[in-house]
Amino acid sequence: MQPGDIAGLIAAGAFLMLVLVLAVPILRLRRTIDAATRAIEEVTARTGPILGNVNSTMENVNVALEQTQVSLDGVNAQLARVDTITSHVQTVSANVANLATVVASAAANPLVKVAAFGYGVRKAAANRRHADDEREVRSALKQRRRGAHSA
Repeated sequence: MQPGDIAGLIAAGAFLMLVLVLAVPILRLRRTIDAATRAIEEVTARTGPILGNVNSTMENVNVALEQTQVSLDGVNAQLARVDTITSHVQTVSANVANLATVVASAAANPLVKVAAFGYGVRKAAANRRHADDEREVRSALKQRRRGAHSA
């Protein structure tokens, strides 16, 4: 026997081992495929009547949709009217807001002036009182100094 023949026998043995190792999962996979095939056949058998019911239900839905379309046309007309009313109400609201702003500024301007005048009068009166008190204190100090110089 030559070395090439021995290598060929070793390769054939390795290939045989590989085939044997892969044969077990392939056989198990066959069982899984058979179970999946049975499940698909059962689903197919049960789906037929369900599809028949779906067809009749869809026919009923189509009839109901046709009836609904007729009533939707009336609703659309009413919505168009509501949109017109809403736009008019929005315009009126904007006008009222503008009028309120004008009235508020017209009334607020004199009130601000009166408040500012009152603040100015209070401030002036306080300054005057402060100046009078300061004058009295200064005159009292001058008199004490004069009395101290005289004595």
